Amino acid sequence: MARTNIKKTKVANRFNVNVWGREVSPLKGKKKMRVGRKKSDFGLQLDEKQKLRYFYGFINEKQFKNYYKVAKRKSGNTGTIFLQLLERRLDTAVYRMNFAPTIFSARQLVSHGHVLVNGQRIKVPSFVIQKGDKISIKDKSKNMILIKSHVEKPERSLPTYVIFEKENMLGIHERYPEREEIAYPFELNEALIVEFYSK
Repeated sequence: MARTNIKKTKVANRFNVNVWGREVSPLKGKKKMRVGRKKSDFGLQLDEKQKLRYFYGFINEKQFKNYYKVAKRKSGNTGTIFLQLLERRLDTAVYRMNFAPTIFSARQLVSHGHVLVNGQRIKVPSFVIQKGDKISIKDKSKNMILIKSHVEKPERSLPTYVIFEKENMLGIHERYPEREEIAYPFELNEALIVEFYSK
């Protein structure tokens, strides 16, 4: 699991954006940042990469770069494949299916053994989801306040590539998402990240 001492407010202030898109924003009550010197191409690429890495729960740099390497080896648009790989992480799937309010709590649910994939308990947040995989909550965990409250009153819309059975607390990762289906609470230019790692 990625570990960091970076505060969420510091991240939000650095990019001047609510990175995780929650209603209670780390930027709330903060003054708008002053515009400094124009950033270099490298600086823009680095910011875009860091912003995405933080969005997915502070994935460590080595693991994040490995996703890019895998994407680069595949045929197709490297940027889109890169994002698809991040979306196929189990903790991301749990987050997108609204079993948890944040990517951090989603990762914790997985690590603590509350999540099943095709009926089997998986405790690895980076576990890779395949088409048709069924993600559900362990029976003994379905009444947890964190899970139950967010399933009942989710903060986000379900992705179009997910089939969700609310009564069974079960989601099916029907297919890999198209680029336009992957939602972020900020503008993302993944081409800058591809450029960053292509050097």
